[in-house]
Amino acid sequence: MKMRTRKAIGTFASVLFIIVYALAMMAVGGVLVVGRGMAFELPFYIVAGVGWLPVIMGLIRWMSKPDAA
Repeated sequence: MKMRTRKAIGTFASVLFIIVYALAMMAVGGVLVVGRGMAFELPFYIVAGVGWLPVIMGLIRWMSKPDAA
């Protein structure tokens, strides 16, 4: 697969993943965390805020691979 194709697929996949991830974290946070105090909210928002990074970093690494010779 050429890099151009991987980048197109990766761009759409990252946008879709971030939308789904944000909606899921809002649902989890709204049900389990909100209203339980700062001791629960702060760690949840920190973990949820950086939880998407490993997935997107892997996707970017895949998108940046050079074309096969």
